[in-house]
Amino acid sequence: MTSNIVIQNRKARYLFHFLDKWEVGIVLQGTEVKSLREGKANLKDSYARIEGGEVFLYQFHISQYDKGSIYNHHPLRKRKLLMHKKEIRKLEGRVEEKGLTLVPLSVYFNRGKAKIELALAKGKKSYDKRADIAKRDSDRDIEREFKRKRQ
Repeated sequence: MTSNIVIQNRKARYLFHFLDKWEVGIVLQGTEVKSLREGKANLKDSYARIEGGEVFLYQFHISQYDKGSIYNHHPLRKRKLLMHKKEIRKLEGRVEEKGLTLVPLSVYFNRGKAKIELALAKGKKSYDKRADIAKRDSDRDIEREFKRKRQ
């Protein structure tokens, strides 16, 4: 299985705890695929929502293709995500719980098809964020000390 990550949502890893993850397909137009392959997209404020038994991705910005013509796409249109009906029904009940949301983590190509890593997430509190920062800093300090002692 060959996959290369095109875009990551780093901010989501800081803002949310992930409860579950899925690999889902996405319905794209031709110029959107070309822009994605060039890495001209942004997942920063995007989120997914279930409507009428289907999953849609909102606020996913894919820049217009430079060499596109009048058939270029709208950068912020809502995009349909492809999941099995069974998964969507199961997910629908969990999303209705208080404080849970669907967040895209990364976009990549798998065997030529654009895929999104979608996560069911719960927002972190400010003290959780501070604890993550403190842990990251201490891990970095420990790693530096090990490197210094090896030399």
